[in-house]
Amino acid sequence: MGDRKNLDMAMTVIKIDGGNGGRRWMEKAMVVDDLMNESGAAPTISSNKSPIVFYMNMSKQTYTNSASINIVSVSDSDVNLTNIRSGSHTDIGPRKFNEDEHIRIDDLSSHLGDLYKWSFPSSFYAIFDGHGGSEASSFVKNHVMKLLFEDSDFPQSSDINKTFLKDLEDSHSKAFLLADKAIANECSINNDCGTTALTVLVLGQHLVIANAGDCRAVLCRNGIAIPMSQDHRPSCLQEKKRVEELGGCFEGGFLDGDLAVTRALGDWYLKLPIGSNSPLIANPEVSVMVLSEEDDEFMIIGCDGIWDVMSNQAAVSLVRRELRRHNDPKRCAMELVKEGLRLHAADNLTAIVVCFKDRIEPLVGSTRPKSRRIAMSEEARNTLRRSLLGEN
Repeated sequence: MGDRKNLDMAMTVIKIDGGNGGRRWMEKAMVVDDLMNESGAAPTISSNKSPIVFYMNMSKQTYTNSASINIVSVSDSDVNLTNIRSGSHTDIGPRKFNEDEHIRIDDLSSHLGDLYKWSFPSSFYAIFDGHGGSEASSFVKNHVMKLLFEDSDFPQSSDINKTFLKDLEDSHSKAFLLADKAIANECSINNDCGTTALTVLVLGQHLVIANAGDCRAVLCRNGIAIPMSQDHRPSCLQEKKRVEELGGCFEGGFLDGDLAVTRALGDWYLKLPIGSNSPLIANPEVSVMVLSEEDDEFMIIGCDGIWDVMSNQAAVSLVRRELRRHNDPKRCAMELVKEGLRLHAADNLTAIVVCFKDRIEPLVGSTRPKSRRIAMSEEARNTLRRSLLGEN
């Protein structure tokens, strides 16, 4: 724990908000999530070592066009993560039905076939946390690949540049909105049925996260938990302000007294007609970052059933410990869900663990110390023998 008293965290990260006029912000982030030093105080943050990414609106600059988006790398050399592996687990928890759905594709090229046009390895992961029934989450799971990679003008360039990143933003936002409209037009889905959605696309060394709702993605960098998405709940001041400016209200911590999130796909009973600005929206927040091959170890993607009872750092520490034991991401996902159940989670639980390294090195000096033999004098041995035999 001593080496965590001074954490060096500073990184410029691209953050794209697809739900507020297409504004794009470059942010300087210097935040520690869920970490305390040995004295119980927040760690000291300096600015002269390896960067770590986090999302916080410390300073914002509004850009008017895509040319203002910068690609920021954390390494002088290109990172090409070719050994991605993952595991997942879901549990109904204390509910009567499991309304969670998820997708886990380590090799996107083999899944997409002829649609795959890139020269770098890619992966895709997603969690859809349904409410009001499982119809919306199941529908989005079954259609999201087509909506994102076929119907949303997904960029096919082999070069990742500013134009490519802007096209990525647009395609993710378009796919989420297409899914939202498709739910509205699907007769088998009631208008009070909806789902949150979080997707993670790995393109070479780039990580693209799109989120609408309160599922969460958390990165582990050198053992430190870095949240890669923001929960869209009434407790988020930005979301609260946006909702209230559009005429929405909160009752008992719920949107219109009924919904725990401020962004979701479906739930058309709370939305205005298509094309109108509603307090409840399906527009995702899209974030792009560059992975560090040296420092970034794994990522956890989980529904709110996990995060309602577990801090980011607790989840990362658990997975890191388990990976050192058996190096199996599926078992790690199972342990996360098991821990959530032990902590009395009140919801369905789904977790995906995505590993960026073949193996996490064990802690130095973590082996159990050898037992020492204690020498006894002959007199002491005789005294002990008589005591055991009841001769004293």
